[in-house]
Amino acid sequence: MSSTQQREEMPAATRASVAVDLGAESCRVSLLRWANGLPHMQLVHRFANGPVLAPDGTMRWPLDQILSGVDHGLRLCAELAPEGIRSLGVDGWAVDYVRLDVSGNPLEAPFCYRDERNAAAADQLHQRISPDRLREITGLQLQPLNTLYQRFADHLAAKPDGAVWLNLPEYLLHRWGGRPVAEYSNATHTQMIDLQTRHWSPEILQTAELPPATMPEIVCAGTLVGKLRGPLADLPAFADTALIAPACHDTASAVAGIPAAGEDWAYISLGTWSLVGTPVLQPCNGEEARAEQFTNLGLDRDRTLLQKNVNGMWLLKQCMLHWEEQGSPWEIAALCAAAELAPTPDTLLDVDDPELLKMGDMPARINTQRQTRDLTPLDESSAAAPAMASLIFHSLAARYATLLQQLERLSGKQFTRIYAVGGASRNAFLRRLTEEASGKPVLLGSPESSTVGNFALQLAALDASTAPSHERAHRYAAMLCDSSPVA
Repeated sequence: MSSTQQREEMPAATRASVAVDLGAESCRVSLLRWANGLPHMQLVHRFANGPVLAPDGTMRWPLDQILSGVDHGLRLCAELAPEGIRSLGVDGWAVDYVRLDVSGNPLEAPFCYRDERNAAAADQLHQRISPDRLREITGLQLQPLNTLYQRFADHLAAKPDGAVWLNLPEYLLHRWGGRPVAEYSNATHTQMIDLQTRHWSPEILQTAELPPATMPEIVCAGTLVGKLRGPLADLPAFADTALIAPACHDTASAVAGIPAAGEDWAYISLGTWSLVGTPVLQPCNGEEARAEQFTNLGLDRDRTLLQKNVNGMWLLKQCMLHWEEQGSPWEIAALCAAAELAPTPDTLLDVDDPELLKMGDMPARINTQRQTRDLTPLDESSAAAPAMASLIFHSLAARYATLLQQLERLSGKQFTRIYAVGGASRNAFLRRLTEEASGKPVLLGSPESSTVGNFALQLAALDASTAPSHERAHRYAAMLCDSSPVA
């Protein structure tokens, strides 16, 4: 009997699933197995990630390194799950993509959204179509990092369009044998989706001179896109593995991983970026939402994430990198504890300052902002790191509180609780500051909420012949959060 036949005869609930979460700072491969009818999640492999400077001076993602790290994690999962792996899904950060030739091979390493080419491309595109018109069509927060501006930068540089382009999570699924798709939650981040039709906008594509034939098929979260093929499929555990596009954007997966009932809650996803939002049934693209640059992002077939993206732990991580380069590194837990004992800052940072989104020497960038306000510069040395970290945490918490008030007004909701998810949600000091600034209880979601949501959407998809409803995904998210956490 073939290994595929053995898998087909095996009860579905006994087979494992794998979730890959691509992060801008680290990537994770996690395994979900079942014992006595209960799920158990395990972090199998984590490896560092980050943009690199290419020989031409551009900022790129190390695609070969990412693929190698994920492949290693999948092989470890195959060893740990002799019962077989039923499904595999991928989520990750948005906006960055891979251009493919007709054979499905990358034309070059993908650009990083922080590359400086994007701002110039945005300025030139706005001469063809106004920011107001782009906002009207897409309902999206206008940011130079959005895929539209990157694709237009490709056009301005006369780069070949390729056969198709795919965001990074969807590229991995395609590389393993899935058909080329753009999962809706990820597609909305491109700034090329019409908010009303939920399809690629002909007006935007025509204006930016982007060939419609290169645009991938849009699918809902939880869509089966194929079966695993290639070298991995030769492993017995991967003999009959379904490839599923969960919510391929990690924030959408993280929200799907929050086991919250009702509508009276918001979330803060705490990572490199801070993402503050709430699920809504109807997009919000009115005057105030546009003025305050709130964005409407896909969640599932019924709901939208009304959200604002602002700076996040990038501020602290860049400071820590500076102190490490100076020979006096800090561990994050020790620095957070020391920051809690530091004096309250004399004023707060404007965390949305574009200068604070750039790489390098963050303490000096923070002091530059202070000096423009006639404030005394802070000590930039590692010895004074707790005061700098305290300033960052107080500033972020105050910004979250302001955004939550605006979200209540825009959504018509009255929040009774806030869920903190993402890696930095474990920062108890930042959670406490946010509670004090907002007057709302801040509940700790799963630090690996993207992985929980990824698994929940896979399981919901395997439950049904159509894309899963958020009720099914919510049930699985609650079950997974009640079970053993990702370790």
